[in-house]
Amino acid sequence: MKKTALTTLIMILFISSSLPAQIDANQDYIKAMTTSVASLKVKLLKEYLAKYAGKGTQYENFVYATLCVQNYADKTARETLEYGEKALALGGLDDLTKCRVLITISGIYSQRGQNLEKATNYASQVIQIAKTNKNKQSTEATPEQWNKFIGAGYFSQGQALEKSKHLRESVDSYINSYRILKDAQIANSLKDVGKSLYKFKFYKDAEKAFEIPVSVLKDFISYAFYAKTLFKNKKKEKALKYFKLAYGKQRNGEMAFYIGIILADKTKSNPSVSQEAMRYLLEASFLSAANSKKAMGLAESIFFTSERNTKYNQNVKELQKLSKTLESLTNKFNKKFGEKDEEDLSDAELKEMDNMLKDIEFEEMDIQKIKAEQKIVLENFNRLIEETKQRLGVR
Repeated sequence: MKKTALTTLIMILFISSSLPAQIDANQDYIKAMTTSVASLKVKLLKEYLAKYAGKGTQYENFVYATLCVQNYADKTARETLEYGEKALALGGLDDLTKCRVLITISGIYSQRGQNLEKATNYASQVIQIAKTNKNKQSTEATPEQWNKFIGAGYFSQGQALEKSKHLRESVDSYINSYRILKDAQIANSLKDVGKSLYKFKFYKDAEKAFEIPVSVLKDFISYAFYAKTLFKNKKKEKALKYFKLAYGKQRNGEMAFYIGIILADKTKSNPSVSQEAMRYLLEASFLSAANSKKAMGLAESIFFTSERNTKYNQNVKELQKLSKTLESLTNKFNKKFGEKDEEDLSDAELKEMDNMLKDIEFEEMDIQKIKAEQKIVLENFNRLIEETKQRLGVR
């Protein structure tokens, strides 16, 4: 009995002696948290840790949590991580505070490219905690506030997945985040991921990534890459729309070339788009060094095979035929009369020579007539080239 009584007495004395320290710690915590001056709050909280850290005080976890999420001058990322990890390790945080700490730490890990698995896990915890509280009508925050935490959690998750090269998975996280937060920053993140996916030839995933940026950002890069992913995914008609939107934002040779080749393909079933196809192809020939020759060649092909110029190709064949005939007649004439003087020829030979010269003259006249027709067609095509140069301001 004496031993038990002695032990009880020691415990009472210990508890009694610790009560003043706990009361002092609580008062210091309340003093720090009730000040409206941010810099003073941070100073008092750091003083709290200097006096009570590791001594099991009631609010040590909340002090670390507050220092983690509070912005103040000269605060380093390392400090933020240390405060946050200590707050989580001590436990006992309410769900709202815990979510704030988890989001903060996850974001910093992702920015630094460190502990990305942990960053992903922390973001996932935020999503789960926020969903649970939203569904049970938590008193700590409104459903709208919890919904924003869900969106922020998905964004942090997307960042961590992107940094860890899980690009396709990050797309879903960013999309879920945008559906809640409607923030343009998320659309920009999707654009960056989409560009990387396109580079690695994940065209279906890239198409998915660019669906939000094209409707939100409406910039050249989003339009251009979305159009290219659609083209790669064999959705040419839809791609054409976005190539044109991109070209409307910025005169770009690659965009003009894509538009031109899509329209060129359409001319096979719809000749009425020939003029538009040639316009974009000719512009591409001056704006895109990589595609210049292909664009010009395709424009020529459309022009010279178009309905109004179909005779051009027939004339080319006819010229080849007439040239061979003329060459044959000329060789025959030179062989028979090339080294003879007229006074040495008989009447019959003179008549034959005259007939041969007339045949040669007729062939030459036919050739010149066709060449004149060809010249008009060529001049029309060259006129299109000059109009293109003037439109683009090219010399």
